[in-house]
Amino acid sequence: MQINDYFFAYQLEGNYNQPAILFLHGFMGDRHEFDAVIAVLSNYFCCVAIDLLGHGDTRSISAIASESNYTMASTANFVIKLLDKLKLQPCHLVAYSMGGRLALYLTIFYPDYFRKVAIESASAGLVDESARLSRQKQDFLLAQKLENMHSKFKAVALPQLQTLGQTNPFALFLESWYQQSIFGDLRSHPNFPQLLAQRLNNSPLELARSLRNLGLGTQRSLWDKLGEIDNPMLLVAGELDQKFVQINQQIALQVRFSKLEIIDDCGHNTHFEKPELFAQKILDFLRN
Repeated sequence: MQINDYFFAYQLEGNYNQPAILFLHGFMGDRHEFDAVIAVLSNYFCCVAIDLLGHGDTRSISAIASESNYTMASTANFVIKLLDKLKLQPCHLVAYSMGGRLALYLTIFYPDYFRKVAIESASAGLVDESARLSRQKQDFLLAQKLENMHSKFKAVALPQLQTLGQTNPFALFLESWYQQSIFGDLRSHPNFPQLLAQRLNNSPLELARSLRNLGLGTQRSLWDKLGEIDNPMLLVAGELDQKFVQINQQIALQVRFSKLEIIDDCGHNTHFEKPELFAQKILDFLRN
């Protein structure tokens, strides 16, 4: 779907006549992020998943992509225009990590577009300015690293994953990324190779643009706006990701119609580790 100078990739599953759910992926994800969850929920809802700017198959159709389009405000505006074109508003919203931060922004500034909102492993930003600037510096350095590997990046097939660490700098980067403590035991999950393969479909150059403009270090804090949210909200965090358990406990205290669900034996990415349970939590929330 074309919106301004961009082609947005999306998929639609389920019955178009049923209430809609918009799914927003996290950093390095794409519209297939929630496939296992959508397989369940599409029996009851019209499920729409998109590739956000900088991810998957969403691309600029002009010669030069303007980085100003990758900011939180611009990305949110693109999402709203997409919903307008698909005539799906108001819809439910399910979002993960980076997509969860975007979902909070959308809920605050476009509340009439959404019914119920489910956010997994997301933050409302950094209140302390020095902490934000420090994170921004980290994000910019990481973006530069992604840009440097762009010329060396080459998509590879799933059977080649065993040797990726030696042949593909982006794959080596992914292996390092998922060693972060917030992900718990994610790398031991039997489907982890498939997750890596999905992430490898991204362009490091496009990810760098996203990270510089939509990263946690660049976005404004939304903590002072959480009290304005009237939409019913489900907050989901993994038991092994104590950092985001604590963050979401604080969000739950400020969003008046919110509920926090902590998923046992999971890290940051609960919908990947336990998709059936995650889908059931979402279904219970949306139907009650």
